[in-house]
Amino acid sequence: MKIVFWFGGVAALILTGFMLFTAGWERPPIESAQTGFRGTGMVEINNPRVDPPRLEAQLAQVPDMSPLPPDTPGPSAGDIYQNVQVLGDLSVVRFNRVMQSMASWIYPEQGCAGCHNLNNLADDSKYQYRVARRMIQMTQTVNSQWASHVGATGVTCYTCHRGQAVPQYTWFNADPANTAADGLTGWRNGQNRATEQVGLTSMPEDPFTEQLEDSGQIRVIGDTALPMPGEVGTSIQTTEQTYALMMHMSTSLNVTCTYCHNSRNFGSWDQSTPQRVTSWYGIQMAQNLNTEYVAPLSSELPPHRLGPTGEGQKINCETCHQGVNKPLGGLQMAEQYPSLLGPSGGTQVSSLSDQDVEAALAAVELSDTE
Repeated sequence: MKIVFWFGGVAALILTGFMLFTAGWERPPIESAQTGFRGTGMVEINNPRVDPPRLEAQLAQVPDMSPLPPDTPGPSAGDIYQNVQVLGDLSVVRFNRVMQSMASWIYPEQGCAGCHNLNNLADDSKYQYRVARRMIQMTQTVNSQWASHVGATGVTCYTCHRGQAVPQYTWFNADPANTAADGLTGWRNGQNRATEQVGLTSMPEDPFTEQLEDSGQIRVIGDTALPMPGEVGTSIQTTEQTYALMMHMSTSLNVTCTYCHNSRNFGSWDQSTPQRVTSWYGIQMAQNLNTEYVAPLSSELPPHRLGPTGEGQKINCETCHQGVNKPLGGLQMAEQYPSLLGPSGGTQVSSLSDQDVEAALAAVELSDTE
């Protein structure tokens, strides 16, 4: 009996060790692509059983787009319809096409009733109507002023909404009451509890308020030998905030750190990939959109749409990317809707230029900022 018990215990110990040792492993094949010089560890990993099916599933849900009608002369939508404060310069045909597309992008089941009072389409008493108006302006801003991040692909309402009234991936400002832990563990400083938005790590649960809404610097390594009075970003807490945001960006785009950084010197800009510059602009864009467009709409929202601090949901990297390094694999939707490229037809977006790269590098002064 003792021998049987001993063998059973050894077998259980071996099995437990095997399970712990292989936890998180994926069975082959796992594809890898070298993105930098040999020996730098700059490799992107692709799981052929997960990654392509994820993108294929997203593309399969994209609504059909009707052909862009010719811009024929005649009265504009603003001349025919009442209370058209944006897109009023469009022809009636093109205006109706945008409205129908927005319904399929955001309210595929409710249709026009998602935003409008069907008895009076000009009535903007529904908060959805007022929010949608501001979101159109935000989309135009992204496409006309943030080509340094979105490139020639641009964005539409569908980029974030994907057939849902509220985008699936958003965030609230953290509830201050949840920063403390019960019992003897004491104050946990808003971290030490694994959450999905920071890659299931114990990093700070809300890296977004300070870094995707406020315009604070993101820094890990100080640029002086010793801390200087007024220097930003050299504390351990700031470092943890930065790493939490990096974990969020990594999982949102389904990439590793070396997608942007050279692993031999993470802080060096001149050894990083061009994607790091694009990401830097993305952080600035998120700050701008949350501050200028999303946060001010909190006053328009009903109580059930507000978070613990009384503000509405805001955007982060996952709002658009949703596990793909280019949202929807770079599907060109915005070019089919010229009115969303900017006011009065829009400024055609362009890809990241050498001047954009130089501007980003000059802005960070080639320092060890993130």
